[in-house]
Amino acid sequence: MKRFAIAVLLAAASSVALASDVGVSISVGQPGFYGRIDIGNAPPPVLVYPQPVVIQPVHVVQSVPVQPLYLHVPPGHAKDWKKHCGKYDACARPVYFVKDDWYNNVYVPHYEQEYRGKGKVKGNGKGKGKDKD
Repeated sequence: MKRFAIAVLLAAASSVALASDVGVSISVGQPGFYGRIDIGNAPPPVLVYPQPVVIQPVHVVQSVPVQPLYLHVPPGHAKDWKKHCGKYDACARPVYFVKDDWYNNVYVPHYEQEYRGKGKVKGNGKGKGKDKD
């Protein structure tokens, strides 16, 4: 029985070590990215809610209003924002949620054209970091 327990522990430890090698990198402007986006000169976003969502009171410093964030979040995060706002460091900020369709069909192509087309962003869009300069 002792040998079986040790074998199980060794197998579990080796599977954890193998899993730590896995890495995926998705950045802004790619399908599947969730987080803060910079609208910049992109076409106006299509929003999930017309008004910004705020969970905690917004603290104004010296009469400088806090600028809202535009976020692309997974389905369900906007509906239960109080549960998820901490992951985005946005509980005390006004937040606009952009629709997934707008992000994928308008923002991503705009970002690709604006930044990748001008050489401002390095990467091949696959998140593997294997670009050659």
